[in-house]
Amino acid sequence: MSMKIKKGDTVRVIAGKDKDKEGKVLSVDRKNHRVYVEGVAMVSKHTKPNATNQQGGIVKKEAAIDVSNVMYVHKGKPTRIGFTMKGDKKVRVAKSTGDVID
Repeated sequence: MSMKIKKGDTVRVIAGKDKDKEGKVLSVDRKNHRVYVEGVAMVSKHTKPNATNQQGGIVKKEAAIDVSNVMYVHKGKPTRIGFTMKGDKKVRVAKSTGDVID
C-alpha cells in the first residue's frame, strides 16, 4: 500500500485528542502506517543527563499518530488524495479540486 501523506505535507488531525489541529509532517513510518506531526500528540519524555543534554529532565516531543487520523490540507481545506498518471509518472491529486499536488 502506498502512503498518500509525505514528509513536509501540511495536514489536519481529524480524530483524537488533538482534533482540528494543523501541522507539518515531520516524518512518516511506512511500516506501521504512522506519522509524526509538528505540535500534535505531545508527550513528556524523561531523559537522563548525557553529553548533548547536560541537565536532563522532562522533554516534550511529538508522538506518532495513525495516518488514518490526518487529512492533507490543500488551499486551506482538508481533502482526500488520489493518484493519477501524468505522462509516464504517477502523481498525487487533490480529490476536491483535481489539482496535481506534486
